[in-house]
Amino acid sequence: MSRHRILTVVLLALATPALAAQSDTMSKSTSEVLPFESVEKTLPNGLKVLVVPTPFPNLVSLYINVRTGSRNEVEPGKSGFAHFFEHMMFRGTEKFPNERYQEILTKAGASNNANTWDDRTIYHMTFAKDDLETMLMLEADRFQNLAYSVEDFKTEARAVLGEYNKNSANPISKLFEVQRDTAYRVHTYKHTTMGFLRDIEDMPNQYEYSKTFFDRWYRPEYTTVMVLGDVDPQRTIELVEKHWAGWERGDYRVEVPAEPAPGGPEYAHVAWESQTIPWVTVAFHAPAFAEKPKEFAALDVLLSLWFGPTSDLYKKLVEQEQVVDSLSAFYPPREDSTLATILSRVKKTDDAKYVRDEILKTVAKARTEPVERQKLEDAKSNARYGLAAGLDNTDAIADLLAEFAHYERAPIATINRLYRTAETLTPEDLLAAAKSTFTDARLVVTTLSHGELPRETSTIPAIDSLAPPPATGAGELKLIVRKTQLPQLNVKLLFDVGSAHDPEGKEGLAMLAASMVSEAGSKAMRIDEITRALFPIAGRFGAQVDREMTTFTGSIHRDNWERFFDIVLPQLLDPGYRQEDFERLKDAQKNALIQNLRANNDEELGKERLQYQVFRGTPYAHPPVGTEAGIDSITLDDVRELIRSHYARGNLVIGLAGDVPDGLEARLRAEMAKLPAGATPAPKVSPRRPEGLVVEIVDKPTRAVAISLGFPIEVTRAHPDFPALSVARAWLGEHRSSMSHLYQRIRETRGMNYGDYAYIEAFPRGMFRFYPDPNIARSAQIFEIWIRPVVPVNAHMALRIATHELEKLVRDGLTREQFETAREYLTKNVYVLTSTQNQQLGYALDSDWYGIPEYTRYMRDALSKLTRQDVNRAIRKHLQANSAFVVIIADDAEGLKDALVSDRFSPIEYDADKPAELLAEDKAIGARKLDIDPSDVTITPVDEVFRE
Repeated sequence: MSRHRILTVVLLALATPALAAQSDTMSKSTSEVLPFESVEKTLPNGLKVLVVPTPFPNLVSLYINVRTGSRNEVEPGKSGFAHFFEHMMFRGTEKFPNERYQEILTKAGASNNANTWDDRTIYHMTFAKDDLETMLMLEADRFQNLAYSVEDFKTEARAVLGEYNKNSANPISKLFEVQRDTAYRVHTYKHTTMGFLRDIEDMPNQYEYSKTFFDRWYRPEYTTVMVLGDVDPQRTIELVEKHWAGWERGDYRVEVPAEPAPGGPEYAHVAWESQTIPWVTVAFHAPAFAEKPKEFAALDVLLSLWFGPTSDLYKKLVEQEQVVDSLSAFYPPREDSTLATILSRVKKTDDAKYVRDEILKTVAKARTEPVERQKLEDAKSNARYGLAAGLDNTDAIADLLAEFAHYERAPIATINRLYRTAETLTPEDLLAAAKSTFTDARLVVTTLSHGELPRETSTIPAIDSLAPPPATGAGELKLIVRKTQLPQLNVKLLFDVGSAHDPEGKEGLAMLAASMVSEAGSKAMRIDEITRALFPIAGRFGAQVDREMTTFTGSIHRDNWERFFDIVLPQLLDPGYRQEDFERLKDAQKNALIQNLRANNDEELGKERLQYQVFRGTPYAHPPVGTEAGIDSITLDDVRELIRSHYARGNLVIGLAGDVPDGLEARLRAEMAKLPAGATPAPKVSPRRPEGLVVEIVDKPTRAVAISLGFPIEVTRAHPDFPALSVARAWLGEHRSSMSHLYQRIRETRGMNYGDYAYIEAFPRGMFRFYPDPNIARSAQIFEIWIRPVVPVNAHMALRIATHELEKLVRDGLTREQFETAREYLTKNVYVLTSTQNQQLGYALDSDWYGIPEYTRYMRDALSKLTRQDVNRAIRKHLQANSAFVVIIADDAEGLKDALVSDRFSPIEYDADKPAELLAEDKAIGARKLDIDPSDVTITPVDEVFRE
């Protein structure tokens, strides 16, 4: 059962009527869980029968739950038999041997299978309703009359060993096997459903015991027969009685060994012989579902909120730092205390300890910080509607009930009770569950790797030692303070929301919402009044919107900070929302798209269109300014809703820099605590990967040709290869720097244009900036080469030169001199990037977002340890020359397309004499084949760019 399934089960009643279970009667209730009628009956022999008519015509699902699993395997040397009988039950009976059994199923067009877990075994089949009695008779026969010879037994025992061997090739199977063996001392959960390997290997010698096991557990008092589908309940009950009532009740009971109180932390490592990337699991002995359903439900929700795909940890490890490619939590419902496991697959062995500690830090936070009430309600809502969406066939409904049928053999009553308790969950309940479960004594850490992990991985730190410092001020607000002696204060309010959160068809909403805060006044003051009020104190307040960030930046002298905040904070906390301001800003934003970007700025247009090509189909595809249709469709109510739902405390980080006066931090905390609770999930961004050169030519009347080319890379600022790739980027094409190689080869040597640069991070507005603005952090990046406009006759050649130089870099790497020069430049240039107080604050916020140390220290430390080999390895790993998206802004689009696809020679003429060596190089590059397929070249009229 999926980790999140238990919550979805119990909360569906918030949206639907429910299924009430009453013995021998038909009922319909509005206070329970599923919107179907049901009949339940317990036969005199102890067999439990559940019939549920469903609104799907002609089909029936028959699910048989036997309350036996690996938990029941108490005798030493006899593990694996519950799973063994999942196989053996298909061997047939004297009346219906396997061949005859399969023949009947085939003729009926039926599907059937089975599965075993710790506490139960489920057999299930789906078929046409006309065959209901046949299937009930067939199943009754094999449950009551299973027959197999010694030879059949030994054959199937070897098949089970084959399944174990198959699973043994999967590292996660071995990881869980070792985890369970380490976590438990005497309880039968110590072995997995497959059983201990030594017992599986000995299984062919256990023929007589197999009969004993079957005789004990395959009895009516341990079995629930569920029939769901297009059936008549009373007639179905009669058929079950006809074929199953004669099954004889047994009298066997088992005492499962009680597990002593855990005495962790425990650690185990699996050395994997073949190639694999590492796994790290952090698990805790957790309450049994059967005994403590409320604690179980609370802990299940807790795991989802702290470690699921909407959690801060997922965002940090998977999306931002990208050190982990899989993070999830698993907490199955069990009759006895089981393991709640946080599972991560780590990309590099060196990061295993770091990932483990980040998980434990989050565990420590979960012990001390209650979740926001709105987050809890959102989780309930997601679960409610997620389950409703999945119950679209009889099998899905049967599968859901079957997972609970072994609990008192009353799945409906069990689910109903769980609903009533889960509905009442509060943040305090979740916090209590974390405090009781997330302890050192209950902790089990398991790792698996091919190579050696960092030595410290085997030393498990105390959870409390990783707890965050006590919060101060109001709520969960986070402040980053950089105190200096400067009297000028810089204030940043950074929200984790940007254009990637624009609703479909409302592209540009995040930017328009930010403008309505920073440029449209508050309820108390119109924007012209605010402008006049800020004039004498030289106060400034503005907004910047990127894909995942909206940043409001204020600047004021410390003497005037109180007056400043009296004026500007109401713009955020109590916006004016005047229709005339909305129309003014909406028109301005549309003009910024049509005039400033599309009509007047070929270079920025090309760069944004390249982003579109790489991220087409994702929330990153459109520029923050939006699209024509998107801007047109935005209403003032849309703005209100985005601000209400996304400008929340969970999205906010506050930055302060300067000679911060007493009282300022407390004022900001108190004011921002007025924002609603909650947080916005990070956008899901999966870039496209080109095959060959994929070209879009934007057909536009223009004197020169602007070229942008690039492709997605996994490297963000948090990636281990970021410093190394930064060295390569700086050498190849440092922005506005004559030291860069592309600048030298295209502009200086050949005089073809104004400049040529390369990037590994987005650099919007690059034609207006010498250095990138902070607070444009992104979880997905591209490598890009920007060729500032060339004359049309040289466009083809410029593209060839750029790909030629990139190809040389990938093939040859950097020489020692090139490496040392670029590294030394970056080591010192990081101080230039953060030379102003505002930049220092912005980079501090970005470092917090990426989860890295302070930027200058992070880069200088990493650069000092870099080798030329590290850089060249990163180049070969992340860069390529012959597969890229290319966006070209050009006048003669058809002529350029013809030149590109024909791959004809690119001549270049100079006004001055050039060395013979350069002319020879030009001849070779001019003939360089780009191999562009005609189908990979599209022409887009400029008026259609970012229209929709």
